[in-house]
Amino acid sequence: MALEELFKRVRNASRQLALLSEDTINQILNDLAAAATERIPDILAANESDLSRMQPEDPKYDRLKLTADRIKDIAEDMVNVASLPCPLGDVLQSKLLPNGLDLKKVRVPLGVIGIIYESRPNVTFDVFSLCLKTGNALVLKGGSDANDSNVAILSIIHTVLQKNGVSTDIVTLLPADREATREMLQAVNYIDVIIPRGSQGLINFVRENSKVPVIETGAGIVHTYYDASADLEKGKGIILNAKTRRVSVCNALDCLLIHRERLDDLPAIGEGLAQKNVRIFADEASFAALEGSYPEDLLEKAEETHFGTEFLSLTMSIKTVFDMEEALTHISTYSSKHSEAIIAEDAAVVNHFLRAVDAAAVYANASTAFTDGAQFGLGAEIGISTQKLHARGPMALDELTSYKWVIQGTGQIRS
Repeated sequence: MALEELFKRVRNASRQLALLSEDTINQILNDLAAAATERIPDILAANESDLSRMQPEDPKYDRLKLTADRIKDIAEDMVNVASLPCPLGDVLQSKLLPNGLDLKKVRVPLGVIGIIYESRPNVTFDVFSLCLKTGNALVLKGGSDANDSNVAILSIIHTVLQKNGVSTDIVTLLPADREATREMLQAVNYIDVIIPRGSQGLINFVRENSKVPVIETGAGIVHTYYDASADLEKGKGIILNAKTRRVSVCNALDCLLIHRERLDDLPAIGEGLAQKNVRIFADEASFAALEGSYPEDLLEKAEETHFGTEFLSLTMSIKTVFDMEEALTHISTYSSKHSEAIIAEDAAVVNHFLRAVDAAAVYANASTAFTDGAQFGLGAEIGISTQKLHARGPMALDELTSYKWVIQGTGQIRS
């Protein structure tokens, strides 16, 4: 089937999707969660086929890998989404005009959403659940590295849709080739918005070549500033968790900024990192503070390229700063505006940092690992937007809607 015909079918199905009852939508999500759990062996077999084509040391390997526990977590997220109130039809604004017109601003679906993603088969489940709940049809374009997993997951989704009497055209998976990507980016009459999820290279390509509006879910170049007033015990736990909890995700710590007055804390901070075999690129001052206490084979002197890098591995950089203003300048220079954090006990310093940092999520005395739709109580996420138009941060149900003005009159005409 030609891709244009496929796009037409999704567009037509989107009009039917907007009329599904919330009960039907929730039933589909609960059925899908159960089916995903029942079909864990099938999903893992397909995923193993994908994993066999990738080297384990590749930063994308962990993103690609599914486990029984990860699939169970995904199923739980779908149940959570089903339990959340549907935003469609919410009246955002209502007023009666002097001429008697009854004016309402009402939430509606975006329509057809296109997702281009790499190495993340969990996205197939996540975005489907969120799009179904918000009445959006879905065009998926996964990478070749996860194609077997995506095909297996889509097969389960289609089976559940058929069981519930809903057209399978509401979600389609395009071929895993570049030509399909190019056609998708030109599908202005069929797709309302495209959301890329993956490397900075992928995001740049989509932004530069798409005729369809794009919402960027940017790469995460994440900093944590350890202030002169920081509590060491809090700092040790926060830094270790932010760096090592899961290194392949976009909220993982990339660069620790440390106040020069607290360099003596680095050996203690480094204890947990060394146990996790974290490789550190340190500037001269922090290198001197760590030398002799941190494993020699894991400690190197930093170069300019080590700042502003999303490592996606057990690697991080450390930069010594004179004060918070220097930390803020460094963040402004190198940040991707995803997630930034401060560790400090001085309330004035904390408040200044929270107000000054330009990022989708800004933390005080907490790990950046929490930048996640499920952790924010949103059920799941379709991505984390680093833009400022339409949506910012974890994008969940509300962010997958637009609105329309509904005007009811009694025969009014305009002079």
